[in-house]
Amino acid sequence: MIQLITKPFKDFFKLEASSGIMLLFAAILALVISNGSYSEEYFSILKKYITLGTESFGLKLSVLHWINDVLMAIFFFFVSLEIKREFIQGELSNPKQALLPIIGAVGGMVVPALFYIFINYSDSTTLNGWAIPSATDIAFSLGVLSLLGKRVPVSLKVFLTALAIIDDLGAIVIIAFFYSGNIQVTYLILMLISLIVLIGLNKFKINSFLPYLIVGIFLWDFTHQSGIHATIAGVLLALTIPHNTKVNKNSLLLKLEHGLSPYVAFGIMPIFAFANAGVSLEGLTFSSLLNPVPLGIVLGLFFGKQIGVFVLSYLSVKLKIADKPNNSTWPTFYAVSILTGIGFTMSLFVGNLAFANDMQYMDGVKIGVLAGSLLSTVFGYVLLLLFSKK
Repeated sequence: MIQLITKPFKDFFKLEASSGIMLLFAAILALVISNGSYSEEYFSILKKYITLGTESFGLKLSVLHWINDVLMAIFFFFVSLEIKREFIQGELSNPKQALLPIIGAVGGMVVPALFYIFINYSDSTTLNGWAIPSATDIAFSLGVLSLLGKRVPVSLKVFLTALAIIDDLGAIVIIAFFYSGNIQVTYLILMLISLIVLIGLNKFKINSFLPYLIVGIFLWDFTHQSGIHATIAGVLLALTIPHNTKVNKNSLLLKLEHGLSPYVAFGIMPIFAFANAGVSLEGLTFSSLLNPVPLGIVLGLFFGKQIGVFVLSYLSVKLKIADKPNNSTWPTFYAVSILTGIGFTMSLFVGNLAFANDMQYMDGVKIGVLAGSLLSTVFGYVLLLLFSKK
């Protein structure tokens, strides 16, 4: 049975809920600028290349790639720290506690993908975006819950957060296996060596972050050169960070998680939203949403997520495999299931990977993600308002 919220979780919820407002502001600002008189400057800046180091020995990436490959590696590092802590001593450490959000997350990843595949099965190129509607945006979804205050039982907030964290884990696995490029064996070996060094630092109980950071930078570069998406380096680095469960205040993992959280929530995520949500709406009509890519995403996020999460969770409770969250009703649980269709950050990120070589589909991805997330936000909020107690 999912227990009542703990203090670390309260802090996490407040932070994620607040950052949801920043994300919304950044997304709206991107839409306004990309459809205003500065749209040309907006897109040209994102395409501009910046070199760190020298031309012969340095890293040269476009502004958009600095955000999506470097800053998002830090985001994935932070998310993976959260996931590791949750599985060691958090809400996911007890198998029975973790079972309901795990089952719900599986349904919430598989069913949306099936919706998208059904719409795009005849086109092998657009079919590559099958994973776009499978992720839940933690900040946005918790931001909506925060607007309702105490009307929503704490147990449902725990359930949604746990499900979103598991969703992120699923997205990480999908990116690693399905959205990596041609593998370069030499750099893959160097990646492995770097990972072994990091594991060694952990085994020798090195509690200073500097050695991990130095090796982690090399790990990122080797991952970037290997053909595996560079953000996976953030995941691997996080898994090697030691966590002292007996004396939490001396835990390097907790220190990093608490130290990074405001920068990720109020810096990296809004910057990512601003850089990736901009899309020209000129000539946009309702029929535009009926194109295979945006239609598959909208149906996946709005219908697929709620059906997958609610049906599998409902069946697991009725079959006594898992327990329903405390003080919740099926109508409020269903409303929260709709909120899992807010895919924003991770959906846009997966879309960038899915169509890295077919950028003409990205406007459709952005329109689909924005429309699907908006529908999930409005319907989920209204139903929670109707079904929850004052």
